[in-house]
Amino acid sequence: MNHARLPTPPERARDSWPLWSILVVDDEPGMRNFLVKSLLPRCSAVLEADSAEAGDAILRDAHVDLIILDIALPGRNGVGWLKDLREQGFTGQVILITAFADLDTAIEALRAGASDFILKPFRVPQILNAIQHCYETSRLARENFVLRHTLSNRQETAAGFIGRSPLMRELSQSLARIAAVNSTVLIHGESGTGKELAARALHDLSPRAHGPFVPVNCAAISPELMEVELFGHAKGAFTGATKARDGLFYYAQGGSLFLDEVADLPLPVQALLLRALEDRMIRPVGGEKQLPVNVRIIAATNRSLTQAVDAGSFRKDLYYRLQVVEVTLPALRQHKEDIGALVDYFVQRLAPLLGVEPLQITAADLAYLNQYDWPGNVRELRNLIERSLILGSLNVSALYSVGQARPAAATSAAAPAAPTDLQTLEKQHILAVLESVHGDKAQAAQLLGISRRTLERRCAEWAPP
Repeated sequence: MNHARLPTPPERARDSWPLWSILVVDDEPGMRNFLVKSLLPRCSAVLEADSAEAGDAILRDAHVDLIILDIALPGRNGVGWLKDLREQGFTGQVILITAFADLDTAIEALRAGASDFILKPFRVPQILNAIQHCYETSRLARENFVLRHTLSNRQETAAGFIGRSPLMRELSQSLARIAAVNSTVLIHGESGTGKELAARALHDLSPRAHGPFVPVNCAAISPELMEVELFGHAKGAFTGATKARDGLFYYAQGGSLFLDEVADLPLPVQALLLRALEDRMIRPVGGEKQLPVNVRIIAATNRSLTQAVDAGSFRKDLYYRLQVVEVTLPALRQHKEDIGALVDYFVQRLAPLLGVEPLQITAADLAYLNQYDWPGNVRELRNLIERSLILGSLNVSALYSVGQARPAAATSAAAPAAPTDLQTLEKQHILAVLESVHGDKAQAAQLLGISRRTLERRCAEWAPP
C-alpha cells in the first residue's frame, strides 16, 4: 500500500536547504514518523513510502532532491531499488539506513550510488549532518558545472563600469536599486556596452549573491538544442540520451539565470520560458514531472523587442513578462568623457596579463580617440588597447588604417590628415579591418567587438545602389 503523503510544513528553519524535498522510504511507521517530524521544519517538503514500489509511484508524480532509504524493505530491497533508480537516470542524493550491515553491504551500497550510509539507531544530529553533507555535495557539483560553463562560454566584457560621467553614475545607482528586488530585468544595449557586466552587477548586489550566476548566450546555441540546454532532459528522451541531464535552470537554483541575446530564442522555447516564469516550474525534455525552480531571470538584447514582436518573431506576452524592469546601457559615444579612465584601466589591467610594459597615453592620443564613434563600444576600445600593447605603442591610426603605427601627434605636415568626419572614420576603420583579415567577416566582427549582423548591416549601407 502506498503510504506517501505530502505534509504541510511549519515555518522553515533558517538553516533549511533551499527548495529541497525529501522522500523517506522505510517499512517501519515509527522510523518514518521520526524522520518526518525531524525534517519538516528544515525542508520544503517531506514525502514518505513504506516500500520501493510505493516510492516508485511517488517519483512518477513528484520531484525529490534526496531519498532516505532503508535497505531491508519488503519486496525489492533498498540497494536493488537504488541500482534501478540510477539506471533510470535519478541524479538526486540517497542516504541508505539499516539496522543490520557489514562492510560488504556498505561497499555494495556505495557502489550502487549511495551518497551516505548510516546505521540504526541514530540521533537527529546524525541524519541532519548527513543531509547537510549531501546538500553541500550537490551545491559544489552545481557550482563546478556553472564555473566550467562560464569559462567555456565567457566573452570579455568591459571589465567594469569605469567612469564618472553623469550617465555612468546614473546607471550605477539604477543597478543598485534594481538589484534589491527579485523582479525580472530586461537589459537593452548595443554590442560591447557591457550587458553581461550589468547582469553580474545585479546578481552580486542582490540577496541572491550567495547563489550561482549562470550566463547563456541564446544566439550561440542552435535552436534544436536550446530547450535541452535550459530545461535538461530525461533518460531516453531522444536518440543518444543514455542518461538524464540537468539544464541550466537547475544549475541556477537559488541564483540568477542570464539570457543574453534573448531575441534569438526560438518561438517554441519562448513559450516554455514564459510558462517557467509564470509557474516557477520546469519540465525536462521527455520528462513526466514538473520541477520547482527558484531562479531570477535577467535577459538582455541589442535588438528592439517591440520590433521583433511586430515582426512575429518574439511573443508579446513574454516581452511584457520580461520587461518588468528595464535598463538601457549607454553607447560609448554617449559618454566619451569616460574614454580616458577606460583607457587607463585597460592599460593597467592588460599589460601585466600580456607581460608587456604599460603605454604612455598623451593628451593628443586621447583627443584622437574622442573623434571616433566606437561602433563596437567599450569592447572595441578594449581590443584596440590590447593590440596597441602588443605593438608597443597606442595604435590610434589603426582606427582608420590597419597596420600604420602612426599616432596623431606624430603625423608630419606632409602626411595626409586623418579624417575627422565620424562616419568616414568609422567606415575606413571597418574596411581596413576587413582587408587585414582578407574579408573574413566573422573574424573582423570579433576584432571590432561587434556582432556579424551589425558588420553586415554597415557594409550593406556602403554598397553602391
